Amino acid sequence: MRTRRKTGSYEVGRAKRAEILDVATRLFGTSGYHKVPLSQLAADVGLSESGLLHHFRSKKHLLLAVAERRLEQTASWWGSREPELAADPLEVFRTMVDSTRELVREPGLIELFVLISAEAADATTPAHQLYASWYQRAVDETAQRLAAGVERGHLRPDTGVGGCAREIIAVSDGLQLQWVLSGGELDLVEAIRDYARRLARSLLMPEHAGAADSL
Repeated sequence: MRTRRKTGSYEVGRAKRAEILDVATRLFGTSGYHKVPLSQLAADVGLSESGLLHHFRSKKHLLLAVAERRLEQTASWWGSREPELAADPLEVFRTMVDSTRELVREPGLIELFVLISAEAADATTPAHQLYASWYQRAVDETAQRLAAGVERGHLRPDTGVGGCAREIIAVSDGLQLQWVLSGGELDLVEAIRDYARRLARSLLMPEHAGAADSL
């Protein structure tokens, strides 16, 4: 009986935590982290502020949890495109553009990503380990996709996949920072599309390179 009650309480707690993350992701994504008070988050999930803090020790801890979930969702989204990535020489570049289009649908989350990036530079913060792990994973997975393109004869055999992977991520993150600094005036999707076209022309085998203009 006691075990059953504990298990039930744990499941309820997990469900409430997931609900809080859902609401926080939506509010941070549309309004931005700084414009959403903790009281609004608590009210939207039917809790007092102290009740919300039972699940997340502070608003900053909630911010980090939202960021972690967002990074996992991005990784899963790329993973769902693997069949297309394997079949189409252009797909890795097209997916760069499509993933950016997904990001700008929730502009507050771009601001959130940039906000935590600054904190992650401090090795003593929880954000540091999250971002260090994420960047290594992103570099490794991007390099693997590029290496697969080389093996299939889509990309030039002299492609330095590790360096290209780091460049792709650096350009994407740098443009997100510029988007934030411009107050959203920068056309982030078009900026990534332009970069993807130039990268595709330089990496694709000659018989495929002409198709880069279709991105």
